[in-house]
Amino acid sequence: MQILVNSNHSVDVTSQLEEHVKATVESELERFDDQLTRVEVHLNDENSGKSGPQDKRCQMEARVKGHEPISTSHKADSLVLAIDGAAEKLSHALAHALDKRQNHH
Repeated sequence: MQILVNSNHSVDVTSQLEEHVKATVESELERFDDQLTRVEVHLNDENSGKSGPQDKRCQMEARVKGHEPISTSHKADSLVLAIDGAAEKLSHALAHALDKRQNHH
């Protein structure tokens, strides 16, 4: 599974942040590894520069073989919390979609 990390100008993606994203995605989604081609992660600071409650946003989109992409997003006070929340939501969404598809066949 390929993991791509993107951001707009408001987020500086350091190698440490990129490592956190990859480690989080891999641990949350490892059971779907053989069904995913890639996961795109978009990081955003919605107030860029000003601090505010839950202004960090992480959107994750999983590309599933033979399936429409599945996307989730999570807002939090820090990028780490936003990444963790989005990965957890994506894991639940994938479990729901893929279990439903498996039970359907």
